Amino acid sequence: MTRAGRWLAPVAVGIVAFIAARLATLPGVGFWDTAELQVVAPVLGTAHPTGFPTYVLLGWVANVLLTPFGDPAFRMNLFAGLSVAVAAAVTVDLVRVLTRSALLGVMAGLGLALTGIVWKVGTQAEAHALHLALSAILFRLLVAWEGDRRDRTLIAAGVVFGLAAGNHSLTLLYAPPIVLYVVAVDPDILGRPRVVLGSVTAAVLTTVLVYLELPVRSSMFPAPLVYGRPDTWDGFWYIALAEQFRGSLVAPLDDLTMKAGDLALRTVYAFGPLAIFLPLAFAVTVLRRPRYALLTGSTAALTCFFAASYVNAMIDRYYVVPVLLGWTWLAILAEGVARLAGTGLDAEGRRRMQPVVALVLAVVLLVPTGMELGDRYRIVDRSGDRSADLWLDQTLARLEPGAVIASWWSYSTPLWYAQVIEGRRPDILIIDDRTRLDMNLGDVYHVIDRYLPTRPVYVIRVEPSEIAGITERYVVEQLVGFDPSTLARIVRRREAAG
Repeated sequence: MTRAGRWLAPVAVGIVAFIAARLATLPGVGFWDTAELQVVAPVLGTAHPTGFPTYVLLGWVANVLLTPFGDPAFRMNLFAGLSVAVAAAVTVDLVRVLTRSALLGVMAGLGLALTGIVWKVGTQAEAHALHLALSAILFRLLVAWEGDRRDRTLIAAGVVFGLAAGNHSLTLLYAPPIVLYVVAVDPDILGRPRVVLGSVTAAVLTTVLVYLELPVRSSMFPAPLVYGRPDTWDGFWYIALAEQFRGSLVAPLDDLTMKAGDLALRTVYAFGPLAIFLPLAFAVTVLRRPRYALLTGSTAALTCFFAASYVNAMIDRYYVVPVLLGWTWLAILAEGVARLAGTGLDAEGRRRMQPVVALVLAVVLLVPTGMELGDRYRIVDRSGDRSADLWLDQTLARLEPGAVIASWWSYSTPLWYAQVIEGRRPDILIIDDRTRLDMNLGDVYHVIDRYLPTRPVYVIRVEPSEIAGITERYVVEQLVGFDPSTLARIVRRREAAG
């Protein structure tokens, strides 16, 4: 196959993947972490732990290159779609190398891009979309190194590992599987310390370099939005090591049966009826590509084990890489079946038969995706979602000049976008729970008491206990068009409050 021919299938699948993501893409700003990423990348700021410096750096580049295609919020949403497209394209090439079948590569790439959770992370600003793309590139480089044994290929894999680690700390779970894989491929590599040291240095140095974005943009060239205090030594490690979420890994060895059941349900949701073939597909991968099975099986196991015990919103995003690996296993299973179909034929007969069988199997494996395509699109479609834009317009129009807002994360982020990116309402002061910690402002009651005598004060709280505490201490005006959890005005302190 010519070089142009090798690239044709990946590029075509990447285009299809991007179109699918674009059709469902959020058209503007979002709530929650989405809006935060839509702010920090265009201004080279710092996101919540772990800071996501690789996302910020690459997102800044994407924001510049995509300038003709809309506002920064939309550009960052497009960046997610492009990341999924890259992941799908690289998967095509990865499977082509593993199975020597471009048809099966196309099947795996399309299957990945149109899996519900993968499609979903490609519709809005999302670090997990970039995590999927960098992971696909990393696995492709490792498989390439198994084929060519060139030192530079392994060092390149080290660089990509460092970039991926700077984007999402889930990448650190890949380290043991990669070590096992490298030793399995080349048991003598431990006797070549220069190669080992070069690869490890490439990974560590790349990680360090991207993480320099945190102190540089919080002190030397301060960005308009920086999470925490990474300009201090303790503050840097607080962000980089995600100490804020240290308690989120809960009892990893408890309730294993329940966790296995949950994983089974997630697998069925992702793969539909193909889920029943995944154990067989992995078994065939062990037989046909044992070293690849060692790499991907241990990676999937560690990732799923961690995600099953990690208490976090939208934890389904943590499974996008195991989904990618599952599609490669299915492709290897199909390749094995295609080879069996040629048993008993001469060499020429096998050469003619196997591509035909591979094509049939590729189509069959995509049938469940095709049958569920409409339902999946309706679930992931955010193309008509203007809720954050409408809430912003309504809120900013309602706030009095010089207002102070004691806000909550999901609403703070779009407010930051309006102020930092769009330049709207520079007169208002947005005090998020994070801001209170960084500025030593105390609890939300201290914030209200500090500013109420001199400035209009509004609150956005979601915890019922906090809402009750505020109404007990203060006279609160419930604004027309807002419920108490989205915006309320503090009128004065109640006389009886102690």
